[in-house]
Amino acid sequence: MLGEDTIRYKVARFFGRPLLQLKRRLRKQAPVASIERPAEKPVYFPHNYRPPTNAKHDDGVAFVSPHDVESFTMSESTSNAHEIIVALNDVINSTGATWLFIVDESVPEPDLAEAAITLRAAAEDTDDVVFADESGTDPRSPLLKSSAVGPHTLLSYNCVGRPALLRVATLRSLGSIQTEAGWAFEHDIYLRLVERGARFRHVAKVLIAGRPAISFDGSHISSDSLSVVKSALLRRGWEGTVSPGQFGSSVDWQLAPPSPLPSIDIIIPTRDRIDLVRRCIEAVEQKTTYENFDIILLDNDSIEPASLEYFAATKYRVVPCPGPFNYAYIVNRGIKHSSADYVVTLNNDTILVTPDWLEKMVGLASLPDVSIVGACLLDQDGRHEHDSIVIAPYPQHLRIDSNYPHVDQFSTAIRDVAAVTGAVQMVRRELWESLGGMDELLKVTMNDVDICLRSQDDGRNVVYTPDVQLFHHVSSSRGTLDPLVDRNRFIRRWDVFGSLRDPYFPESLLLLGETVYYRHR
Repeated sequence: MLGEDTIRYKVARFFGRPLLQLKRRLRKQAPVASIERPAEKPVYFPHNYRPPTNAKHDDGVAFVSPHDVESFTMSESTSNAHEIIVALNDVINSTGATWLFIVDESVPEPDLAEAAITLRAAAEDTDDVVFADESGTDPRSPLLKSSAVGPHTLLSYNCVGRPALLRVATLRSLGSIQTEAGWAFEHDIYLRLVERGARFRHVAKVLIAGRPAISFDGSHISSDSLSVVKSALLRRGWEGTVSPGQFGSSVDWQLAPPSPLPSIDIIIPTRDRIDLVRRCIEAVEQKTTYENFDIILLDNDSIEPASLEYFAATKYRVVPCPGPFNYAYIVNRGIKHSSADYVVTLNNDTILVTPDWLEKMVGLASLPDVSIVGACLLDQDGRHEHDSIVIAPYPQHLRIDSNYPHVDQFSTAIRDVAAVTGAVQMVRRELWESLGGMDELLKVTMNDVDICLRSQDDGRNVVYTPDVQLFHHVSSSRGTLDPLVDRNRFIRRWDVFGSLRDPYFPESLLLLGETVYYRHR
């Protein structure tokens, strides 16, 4: 529970791995004739999840909405989007109901009834949208959603979806639903509502009354999804481009850096290990396409002759940071020597992969509602080592190649997250200073998560982008330092395992070690 570098984790692996290896060897040695080979089991994600059964109703019983819910039934596979939107606008303008419930005619009536009743029971007077998890196109892998709707996640894909109740008065305040939105009209509604500060409530229950398979078909929805996201960027005054994402209904959006280009200082701490520093800086110099950047090296008591020679000869500033290793202190001291508009903390054991990394990161970091931006880190073998940090219930690196073995809209999106690793973080320098920098009582670990959490107190968001990648030779520099005192201090401060929640990781998921579990309720 306390991370992968802690003593307890290592003890568990030390005693547990030999037992697992012995078990595998015994299986291989067993006579073939004595092994009863079971039928291949279906793969579920999360692995302990099982689909809900259809709601049980007597045959012939029609679906009846709660008294203040108006159901709008449509056929997405056979209808025309323009006609559907016109009819939907008529219903919104004429209904006397409080809530609108958009459903596809392919959903059985008992499942519609269960969804409508469940959502209405959860709705409160201040809610504008009440939505739930949905079974999706593969019942073994449901679409699990977070408790909060990340404004930047929503640009990447429709993370609200169905089933959902939408307050009629709120829809009327938007004006008519735009026919130009096509089959992405619900995505367009949610984007507009987020811009207006609407209140969304998530019900952490998988309900069958979701979107039909065609809603995720690229040939059906991709062009409309691109259109509504492009319109959202224009409304917000954000200059950028949109293109089809990895999945049919997802969108890859990129923002242009501000003009003129803001200055960026790349802060690289090190204690000796000039072999790592040289490789890190050479990759930055050879690949970076951004023109207005500089590098500041932070020397934590290097003593090797090669290090001292390198520092003496380099064209970059070298800031002495004497004393016992304290990552937070070292980074804070380095940023105090910066006058750049933005700073990037960069581990000396990273190697840049993406040439336009600074353009992509500063495009996000310059948004008024963004505090810190993080990137995707790959290990020496090219496997994902960091796809954001999630709190479920303890802060852990999400890795789509291992502990989140499911490539989906969520894992591949530019999205709002609880935190990102300090191995590569971009932040506006003035914001960093206003936060007081990293907490120097968290000397080695959890300081990056702590400042990410603190940076969101004023309503800003931490954003992760998978479009920027670096190799990371983890712990090559600081080794296996992982003091439990840092972790315990962090746990007490943030009431981990108590009130602390990750608003942007699916509410129904637990991430324990290398396994994602479904949180049964």
